[in-house]
Amino acid sequence: MDPVLLADDIAAKALKKGCDSAEVYIKTAKRLSVEAKDNAIEALESSRDLGISLKVIKNQRQGFSFTTAPESIDDMIDKAVRSADWTAEDKYIDIPEYSPASQALVLDEKIRDIKEDDIIKNALSLERSALDLDARIRKVRKAELGLSIGSTTIFNSKGVNISYESGYLSAELTLLASDGRDSQMGWDFAVSRRPGDIDLESIARRAGQRAVSLLGAKKISNIKVPVILDPSVACDFLSILSSSVSADAVQKKRSFLYGKAGKKIISPLINIIDDGVMPWGTGTKPVDDEGVPTVKKTIVSAGTLTGYIHNTYTAKKQGVESTGNASRGSFRGLPGIAVTNFYIEPKQNEKWEMRNRKENKLIKSVSKGLLILDAMGVHTANHVSGDFSVGISGLWIENGEIKYPVKEAVMSGNILELFNRVEAVGDDLRFYGSTGSPGLLIGEVDISA
Repeated sequence: MDPVLLADDIAAKALKKGCDSAEVYIKTAKRLSVEAKDNAIEALESSRDLGISLKVIKNQRQGFSFTTAPESIDDMIDKAVRSADWTAEDKYIDIPEYSPASQALVLDEKIRDIKEDDIIKNALSLERSALDLDARIRKVRKAELGLSIGSTTIFNSKGVNISYESGYLSAELTLLASDGRDSQMGWDFAVSRRPGDIDLESIARRAGQRAVSLLGAKKISNIKVPVILDPSVACDFLSILSSSVSADAVQKKRSFLYGKAGKKIISPLINIIDDGVMPWGTGTKPVDDEGVPTVKKTIVSAGTLTGYIHNTYTAKKQGVESTGNASRGSFRGLPGIAVTNFYIEPKQNEKWEMRNRKENKLIKSVSKGLLILDAMGVHTANHVSGDFSVGISGLWIENGEIKYPVKEAVMSGNILELFNRVEAVGDDLRFYGSTGSPGLLIGEVDISA
């Protein structure tokens, strides 16, 4: 059955049962993942999923239910309606009015042509590319390709009615390098809505270089020096900041950005963008998961926080418009809030490409410091205070040149203080999923052994 007609029918039945409004969310997905190991297929998983959920509002009380079985839709409707009788009244509960969807490029037709054999061949090719790169790369722990194509339908009783298809291809690699005395892990991954953007050889090269460059790593003494965050590490820290711009976290006082809208929070060198309509971005959508059009917006302008991101509920509570950031982890849950394509703008008028380290301007600018290639435990940062303590490894820099690898060091601090110490922004913007950053030069920070 056509998903839009199905959603219309579900909403109509909910209204007939006494609900004031109804919102239907339908998600379908076809997924394939292949993992190669030792020149053979280690695992192959394929699935087709369907999920349907219903949110109702009855006397300012919210009800919700979901199902994966079309034959259980009437039962789902009954459960959603009945559950509204048991929830607390909340004057801010609402569903959005209709607005035209944004133009968004989310499905490359070429992705439909990819077959299972293509994914298998590319997974094996990714492993071979890694092993052929350097004799010191002894083993590939994981070489995985993934493909997903799906549809999203959002329909509500206030006129929202949209259905769109989207897809993406992903590649992930983890490997081990050894020189007989030391062993180091390396990794890299890429995900894109356009198959042509996935360069398997580049993924293998970056993972291999990461592992090989850390062979023979030394411990260092406690020291206070400037550091350069590799784009992957900068993205890790940026992801903590992204969760703190959620109006839901702010309204619950669970964000270190509470009360900071309109104030300078980090270095004036930094602009942070949330772009829901970025062409082919993995976080791009024509509408958010409530049907509100997505937009491009500046979250931090020259170090100043311009505001927070909202869904319909938090926007109504604050008396503002939704920013188009309603997000569902799956059809099984109600909309929360999340960023779309969230990134730090790179240095202007430069190429947005990864440079060779020997040519990296940030490295050349450092007389003594550390290029951080890996930070372990960033996800454990305190989302209320912003405090963190992470294990780091990387490359020691002297007089603008890489000297030797460093291991088992610890960097502690505060997320806002770290970004406030940014002294230079690189031109090497790279996205890891829907979060992106160039390399960042941070002023002196405390590094402990």
